[in-house]
Amino acid sequence: MPLASESVRLSPTVSYRQQADIAVLWLDNPPVNGLGDTTRAGIHAGLKRAIEDESVVGIVVAGSGKVFCGGADIRQFNTPAATAWPLSRDVQQLIEASRKPVVAAIHGVALGGGLELALGCHYRVVAHDARLGLPEVNIGLVPGGGGTQRLPRLVGVERALDMIQSGAPVTGKAAVRIGLADAATEGAEETRDAGEVVALAVEFCRQAVISSSAHPLVAAREVQGSSVDFDARLASVSRKSRNAAAQRACILCVKAATQLSFGDGLAFERARFDELVAGSESQSLRHIFFAEREAPKFSDGKGATLRDIHRVAVLGAGTMGVGITMSFVNAGIPVTLVEREQAALDRGMAWIRRNYDVTASKGKLTPAQIEERIALIAPSLEFDALADADLVIEAVFEDMAVKQEIFERLDKVCKPAAILATNTSRLNVDVIAASTQRPGDVIGLHFFSPANVMKLLEVVRGKASSLDVIATCLAIAQRIQKVPVLVGVCEGFVGNRMLTPYWREAGFLLEEGASPQQVDRALSAFGMAMGPLTMADLAGMDINWATRKRLAPTRPAHLRYSRVADRICEKGRFGQKTNGGYYRYEPGSRTPIPDPVIDELIAACAREAGIVRRTISDEEIVERCMLALINEGAHILEAGIAQRASDIDVVYVHGYGFPAWRGGPMFYAETLGLDKVLARIRALRDEHGAHWEPAPFLGRIVSSGARTFDRKN
Repeated sequence: MPLASESVRLSPTVSYRQQADIAVLWLDNPPVNGLGDTTRAGIHAGLKRAIEDESVVGIVVAGSGKVFCGGADIRQFNTPAATAWPLSRDVQQLIEASRKPVVAAIHGVALGGGLELALGCHYRVVAHDARLGLPEVNIGLVPGGGGTQRLPRLVGVERALDMIQSGAPVTGKAAVRIGLADAATEGAEETRDAGEVVALAVEFCRQAVISSSAHPLVAAREVQGSSVDFDARLASVSRKSRNAAAQRACILCVKAATQLSFGDGLAFERARFDELVAGSESQSLRHIFFAEREAPKFSDGKGATLRDIHRVAVLGAGTMGVGITMSFVNAGIPVTLVEREQAALDRGMAWIRRNYDVTASKGKLTPAQIEERIALIAPSLEFDALADADLVIEAVFEDMAVKQEIFERLDKVCKPAAILATNTSRLNVDVIAASTQRPGDVIGLHFFSPANVMKLLEVVRGKASSLDVIATCLAIAQRIQKVPVLVGVCEGFVGNRMLTPYWREAGFLLEEGASPQQVDRALSAFGMAMGPLTMADLAGMDINWATRKRLAPTRPAHLRYSRVADRICEKGRFGQKTNGGYYRYEPGSRTPIPDPVIDELIAACAREAGIVRRTISDEEIVERCMLALINEGAHILEAGIAQRASDIDVVYVHGYGFPAWRGGPMFYAETLGLDKVLARIRALRDEHGAHWEPAPFLGRIVSSGARTFDRKN
């Protein structure tokens, strides 16, 4: 038996090494061994070499680094590299034609195209803690490499449909149990590299040579009968799902596996993939996928040493404080929760337990896990209890004087190098930081309510915020499974600043002739999670009323101003919490009910403003509200409040219910055409006045001929 050979590089991302009589192909395309063009070419070349080499009796395909394969290189989609020979199906056909067994040695993850590669192999050997799945639906696609045809043949139609439609992975142990894998490593330790699973795969491969002359092909298996009601599955897909088109296509592909030959099923799947990959929904979802990963990066902080965060303190046990506390203890980080009064502290702790009980009732937590998390919280009435925290987050009433007083006290109590963060949603972080003798340690951490649920976190960089403080907060945000976006200081930062013109146009449209329900219905149909007026009622109209009153002295007198929202608040109607806002609400109900009182209030405001009401189309509602968001986003980019246009998209998708399948407001503008967007904004300026002055940045981009906000053509 020949000795182990030296490693041979078959392509820039695949190497070949023979271990006695077994050839091992190593995928080496960091960070996730994506199946780009060079990886596919290398695998194909390695398979041919091993098949033709008489000293080789079997082949193992493995991944270098931390994973087997994270799937296709989606950056290559819609480029020539995506269709360069060999394709995934060419690799799979070569495997299936091999008389020598081919074993996939899976550690870390086998996702998407990575799992499809493994499904094309004769056998799959997995690390016990590996994760295997087909998550393409999350980026608006169906599996395009045979996954919808092979997976049902291994695990059954219903289980395959559940996995493909949800995109949820299974563990290595579960994969063996359901028939997706043939063997798994033992033990409970985390698998850090491919060593153990490759050793098991090599031995498994040798045993397969001994025990079988013909090795099983997934493609040759019959699809087991199923009681799945495909029509019911299709009907259950919500039109508001971020990936509704992809979910429906996945269902149809699995249905095809039950009705067509394997070859025809592959062709059906590929046709659906090609339709989706060229469509706007998938392009938008892929944009958000990359934008989320880009958002935590900032060039100034490269190489900054992170501060240690072992204990967090939260000041305030109200709605935000409770949610922030849960966010950290859910990640296993101890929290000191401080309040001024025992009743408020008890109420906050009871709220936390009630939230966990609700989660447990859904089967997502055990009683023991609840107690573990509650035990990580140290409730206190003593301000001095903040002294040991590495990160302190203030979550008290939105009042500058109150926050300044608190930060003066934090400055004296907190230990050196502690990060002092404010959860303000609008106030000037620089003014707050100036209340301390250590402004470099001060930063804004704007969580979104409910903070234990919402993924977005605006990390607000003050003028004096130290680079290591910024880098540490971006890192801790990811540790607690938030999507952080670095923003600058201005009124409302990114998200709430953009809400101002969005709500402005909604108010103007009401005065001009639309009803609250028409405005909300039009924007919900566009894809927003809820209309702007329902959102205002949910958030509490008194909060923005206080902001408008605070900013009233700086409001230019010549600009149009709608008094509708103010008049509603003057009636003591602050939204759902008072059972009345733009709509009325039955006690204990969140269902908005149109209210003639509000209709008359709107008509009165229009009369006072000299506005002749008219019929408003849904298209006008959507256009004006969306272009208001886009134009303000361009102003924000020009001012440097956001690092990149995609950051604004992340903020609006994760914080404000913008449809992910449209990619966020700035990406949506690019799909409309920036030149067309600018022309419409100019037309609205001519019709409605100075509110619609185009952002100079947008004008310069269009003049330069660029088609995107980052100026790439």
